[in-house]
Amino acid sequence: MTVILETKGLRKHFGGAQVINGIDFQINEGETRCVIGPNGAGKSTFFKLLIGEHKPSQGSIHFKGHDISHVLPFRRVGMGMSIKFQVPGIFPDLTVEEHLKLVLQRVTTLNERASELGRLLDLFKLSDEARFKAGNLSHGKKQWLEIAMAVALKPKILLLDEPVAGLSDEETVHTGELINRLKAEGLTMMVVEHDMDFVRQVATRVTVLHGGQVFADGGLNEVLDRDDVAEIYLGKR
Repeated sequence: MTVILETKGLRKHFGGAQVINGIDFQINEGETRCVIGPNGAGKSTFFKLLIGEHKPSQGSIHFKGHDISHVLPFRRVGMGMSIKFQVPGIFPDLTVEEHLKLVLQRVTTLNERASELGRLLDLFKLSDEARFKAGNLSHGKKQWLEIAMAVALKPKILLLDEPVAGLSDEETVHTGELINRLKAEGLTMMVVEHDMDFVRQVATRVTVLHGGQVFADGGLNEVLDRDDVAEIYLGKR
């Protein structure tokens, strides 16, 4: 397996508070890695370190073999990282179609654009809303639009921050189906998430953070069936 994203001895402190405390972490090409943990475990800070919103206090981050520890976020995107934040960052007065066209014009030829636009609209169940203003979409469809925009960049890795936050049960299951279709196409993904049913639906491997460190890491059932994971995540099995 080829490692695509890796951290070595990663630490982050804010003043006297050590939030990330020596994380060694690897994602292989083609896997869907879910990062879970209780509130305050360091998940959000870890995500922000990976995308360049925070700079490490110590340690390093490597993407496709390159040290990107101090590379700016937009340059990480240019290298093949695509990011979906928890809160949708859309332009309410642009249509769904216009959002996707803005991204596609960066990565496709004019001849390719129409077919790729149609593929994304169909995949993310947005065909009927193609000419709707994005601000008029439901919360779930706003989430799908932003994931579609991230996928449209043809990334080497897609990083998702709580993609099913605020979604209905039906929307959550459909989002999992979308993630699994992307996985089947060979896309590498890292997902920070709280919803354990969703994690069970999509994860290839699971990493549990606790106290700013890796508490457990491994196959889905191997990790989630551990009593000590249940105790720190749920309080008690």
